Amino acid sequence: MFVFGDFIVAVARIIDYILDIYKIILLVAVLLSWVNPDPYNPIVRFLHAVTEPVLRPIRRLIGFTFGPIDISPIIVFLIIMFAQSFFIRTLVKLGYKLGGG
Repeated sequence: MFVFGDFIVAVARIIDYILDIYKIILLVAVLLSWVNPDPYNPIVRFLHAVTEPVLRPIRRLIGFTFGPIDISPIIVFLIIMFAQSFFIRTLVKLGYKLGGG
């Protein structure tokens, strides 16, 4: 059973790292949106391709903006922080309870 616990802990840590990387990508995309970057730049295209599928449904869901300020990245940051502090920690505790770690 300890192998399954180790597996759960490893999966939880990998998901946590992926969410950390996504937060950095989202932050870079937000900062770049302030300066009007070249839309044909491969880095800008990558950032747009990775963040827009997540931000677009949030924008549609809230249905309003605060003038020129887009609050959808803030909501995504909060969702990621909730996932990290609740779901990931719960998975890690479950893994340790099953004998992992």
